[in-house]
Amino acid sequence: MEISTENKLAVSTSKKMLKKRVTRELFNGLLFASPVLFGFLIFVVGPVLYTVFLSFTKYNIVSAPQFVGLDNYVHLLSGKDAFYYPAVRATFYYVMISVPAGIIFSFFIAILLNMKIRGRTVFRAIFYLPVIIPLAASSMIWLWLLQPNFGVVNFLLETFHLPTSLWLSSDATVIPTLILISLWTTGNMIVIFLAGLQNIPAHLYEALEVDGGNSFQKLVYITVPMSSSIIFFNTVIGFINAFQTFVQPYVMTQGGPNKASYLYVLYLFREGFQFSNFGTSSASAVLLFLIILLFTWVFFKFSKSLVYYEGQEDRK
Repeated sequence: MEISTENKLAVSTSKKMLKKRVTRELFNGLLFASPVLFGFLIFVVGPVLYTVFLSFTKYNIVSAPQFVGLDNYVHLLSGKDAFYYPAVRATFYYVMISVPAGIIFSFFIAILLNMKIRGRTVFRAIFYLPVIIPLAASSMIWLWLLQPNFGVVNFLLETFHLPTSLWLSSDATVIPTLILISLWTTGNMIVIFLAGLQNIPAHLYEALEVDGGNSFQKLVYITVPMSSSIIFFNTVIGFINAFQTFVQPYVMTQGGPNKASYLYVLYLFREGFQFSNFGTSSASAVLLFLIILLFTWVFFKFSKSLVYYEGQEDRK
């Protein structure tokens, strides 16, 4: 059956009107989003591209950038900089322990806060409150609490006849202490875990109870698998944030003692703003970006086998 000329004309007109409408809506959408887009381009994309450019130069603010090619990267990766690889090792030590510790701690705190107990709203507020306190202020408080000679923590340990510690004043204990302090600011993770736990269907627990399941079996066979996507999200975000830890070591230890807490971003900051080696600092920033990108890629590479998404079987 042939389509008449009038019908063809109507279809063509309808397509043109639809295309015009879509174009107008796209223009209006971009117009309303333009402040955010311009802000993103100016304050995010622009500095990132300029950092990449500076990483191939020798620049100290006083004189114009001088192109040096890959010299900054060779200087860092060859070990000519005596502080770079110690900073990398200290950072990996901190990240590989603090992130799993933070995930486990915040997950079990979220489980406790999800229980039907009296005053749980107050407890939820208490655990989230440290996130609101500025990191610099809370770092100063922890520095006072953990002072080896007259700090409150050692005083309480002595009172109960327990062994004291040098905390931030010892090479061996400074990173573990920073890891313990990092648990203080896991409120965001706790809130995200709590939201995920509240979305687990109650009938799954009821079915396991009918089969004689106990609390541990509920945790292993229902809570953890159903929260795997939330665990994955918090793990990725946790690794990204941990690699960029700066305020705590800068305020509390200045990278000491003996550079034991000289974390990567602290090295990057000092290289640029203290020693005016902005080329080297920018190169180390680019390398940090690549490290974080690699870890993120690995996580997403194995996410399909580790993360359970409800309804994923239907999408296959």
